[in-house]
Amino acid sequence: MQYFIYNDHFFKEGDPVVGPDNRGLRYGDGLFETMRIKNGNLLHADDHFARLWKGLQLLRFSIPVLFTPEKLTAQIQSLVLKNKHQMNARIRLMVVRGEGGLYDAVNHTPNYFIQSWALSDHMGEWNENGLVLGFYRDAKKSLDVFSNLKHNNYLPYLMAALYAKENRWNDALLFNAEGFVCDSTIANLFLVKQGVVYTPSLKQGCVAGVMRMLVIKLLKEKSIQLVEVVIEEKDLMEADEVFLTNSIYEIRWVKQIQDRNYQNEFVKQIYMDLKATIL
Repeated sequence: MQYFIYNDHFFKEGDPVVGPDNRGLRYGDGLFETMRIKNGNLLHADDHFARLWKGLQLLRFSIPVLFTPEKLTAQIQSLVLKNKHQMNARIRLMVVRGEGGLYDAVNHTPNYFIQSWALSDHMGEWNENGLVLGFYRDAKKSLDVFSNLKHNNYLPYLMAALYAKENRWNDALLFNAEGFVCDSTIANLFLVKQGVVYTPSLKQGCVAGVMRMLVIKLLKEKSIQLVEVVIEEKDLMEADEVFLTNSIYEIRWVKQIQDRNYQNEFVKQIYMDLKATIL
């Protein structure tokens, strides 16, 4: 039996803890962070909590004095210990506003869930076979003040993930409202062309990924040219190499998008150079 935490308390997996008036359930009114525990350490915790706190402020939560990153970290550590996940696990921390209608929230205090899942010991290793991706065109990512957050209004990504599964892809790439490539359902996008690395800028509506930030920082430190820019579909078709980043899988190379096949020599070198530094 596995456990999760809701507002300081342990519950058994499957226990109901919210009702139909919950604003997170009604409206997707909240945020989440996906983090990784490895050998008892919460990786890149400061970066994850900085993004979460920025989102809480943008969504106008009233943050109690005792609701702190330190408290949440302690709660996460307690949960993985109870679930025996402390060696290698995925953590999902979700914050929602609580009960109320559209105009009349009972209060703006954060309510939070913490879940953990054991990860394979091979998670984060080089993906030798490469990923196969495609494009999802039926929904566009908005371009607004909330676009870079990991908020619970996840419908475009959800439908893109279902579409990818139907087409037997590993993931799908989404477009923003202006028709430019934004990110994938669970990762940020990078491409390599003639030794230069490109990634969609935050102005293009992609999630402000923690691993994205760390990869950009390390590339600059290693004097590898990195350009944050608008990415068109044709840019991917003309790229030499493509890779995805997120906090769980870290860096994964893409083998194919539609009929275009990619190499991985440059990406593999980036992976090897950065692995010991950022993880």
